[in-house]
Amino acid sequence: MSPQKRLLVPASSRWKSAEDYFPFNSLPVECQLRVLSFLNEVDKCSCALVCLSWSCLVRSWKLWRVADYSRRGVFHLSQEGLLVSNREFERWKSWVHHYTHHLISRRASLLTLKASFDLGDRCNKWSELLSHLLDNVHCRDLSHLDLNWNFTLFEPLDLRVHSSSSSHQDSITKMDKVASFQELLSKLTHSCPRISRMRLHFDWSDLSVSLLTQFQQLRSLELKYFWVFKLVTPSTLLTLTKSLPNLKSLTLHILVPHRNLGISYTLESQSLEFLDVSPSQGLVFSRLKLPALRELRAKKIVRGITLDRRTRLRIQSRWPCLYHVLWEGTPKLQALNNERLLPTWRESCSEELTAILGQSCYCVQHLDSWLW
Repeated sequence: MSPQKRLLVPASSRWKSAEDYFPFNSLPVECQLRVLSFLNEVDKCSCALVCLSWSCLVRSWKLWRVADYSRRGVFHLSQEGLLVSNREFERWKSWVHHYTHHLISRRASLLTLKASFDLGDRCNKWSELLSHLLDNVHCRDLSHLDLNWNFTLFEPLDLRVHSSSSSHQDSITKMDKVASFQELLSKLTHSCPRISRMRLHFDWSDLSVSLLTQFQQLRSLELKYFWVFKLVTPSTLLTLTKSLPNLKSLTLHILVPHRNLGISYTLESQSLEFLDVSPSQGLVFSRLKLPALRELRAKKIVRGITLDRRTRLRIQSRWPCLYHVLWEGTPKLQALNNERLLPTWRESCSEELTAILGQSCYCVQHLDSWLW
């Protein structure tokens, strides 16, 4: 049986009429921009090649609100300081500079800035690149800053040799990092005063704390530790929390040096509702004045240092039980370490609450160990 012959369709009927297409260009400009805003950078650039009207739309600053240097196609990895070949590094570096030029040429109006660059790198001058970006785009409305200034997302595998015969890594010093970070932070205080969410490594110097307190619109703050092992003084931490009147969420990564065991801290804030100190080590609170706090996360971390019983008791005797600290300073607390608290937790320390406290309290009652 011979197969059925396909019917021939007239060529004129193969093309859809103009009425069959959605009249995108007839939409108001704001609606067109809203639709295009859901596209990524590559798709936006592809749309700019369709026609002249779309090219004009894509050039609008309203479509360029995010500068994300941590996203790069196949390079999108969560590791920091990943070693790659020189060829791959140069390719990524070229993309970074083209991306920066692209944002500037589009007259971007940034709401979000994400980057991971070693600001102490004299060779690649990442600090100058970020400063150049901030100077040439509209960033007055920047609200979200996620900055890792301690590591570059990718590092060249091969060593670069300079005329001074020192390697590329030898030219990066701790003071270069801190000085460049403080310079950039100072620029941000003047250019981006409306930042409300901030996540960055912090050196806890007096100058950096002073600059950070100028961001009066901060609502969410996460401070990760700088790789220089530095003591955070109790007065510095108290000054920071008292100086941010709109702060709602605070996450602290603090490493208390071994030589400073026994130091305790005070926090005071009228607005703070969420506090996470679980990434910290050796951070002990002697007093909390947080009338709006609703959730606390804290974790007791044993440091692996063996102490004799007398030394351990002498250190622990300086610290009150976390239960009493919370009872006095957090009247609205509802959750501890992701566990919902009963409304009557302040009247009686139940077995459930005692078990939770045992995971986060350093007092004599809750730390029966000679190890730190």
